[in-house]
Amino acid sequence: MRYLLYIVAFFLVACNTNNKPDPTTVAAPPFWKDIQNFKKQDSIHFPPKNAILFIGSSSFAKWTDVQDHFPGDTIVNRGFGGSTLLDQIRYANDIIFPYEPKQIVIYCGENDLASSDTVTAQMVFGRFKELYQMIREKTKAPVAFISLKPSPSRRHLFPKMQEANRLIREFIDLQKSAPDSTPINVQFVDVHEKMLNESGQPILEIFLADSLHMNAKGYTIWQKEI
Repeated sequence: MRYLLYIVAFFLVACNTNNKPDPTTVAAPPFWKDIQNFKKQDSIHFPPKNAILFIGSSSFAKWTDVQDHFPGDTIVNRGFGGSTLLDQIRYANDIIFPYEPKQIVIYCGENDLASSDTVTAQMVFGRFKELYQMIREKTKAPVAFISLKPSPSRRHLFPKMQEANRLIREFIDLQKSAPDSTPINVQFVDVHEKMLNESGQPILEIFLADSLHMNAKGYTIWQKEI
């Protein structure tokens, strides 16, 4: 009987040992599956070059009818929900440069601020600047940055959002006015103010029930500004 118990105990220990995670296994980076899904789509039908490329977070990912809003242009939407500017930088070689776009439209930075209280407006600006410089090293395509929107669920972040918007706008203005270089086509698209009512508060009717993402009315505002 005692011998049988030894055998059972040995078997259980062996099973537990085999179930331990392999310390050499490297975890996939954030949003790896999203990027692989894009690549799968591209393998089936690669988008035409010289399209307008939208990159950023869920505000673009959920704009599923963006092509209908710009019928005169070919739109390639590579927004993926929850992403930050760091993620755009990480996957730039996957979601930007292969498409050789004629224009790049960016909406990102809101999730950076929401990810941690330690993330400052200056950090968001620094991340945008890094992404922009990466783009400029590879292409002269016009770039448009859409200002961080006033999501009602993130009212506590409004001061940081406004500061990040100001820093990015000033940087873009400097790029456009540099006297010692060829004029650079880069735009700051201010949707923040257009999404506020007369009292300076977010227009609730243009947001979904989560008070974070937009409904069709919100996207209509974006369409007009872009």
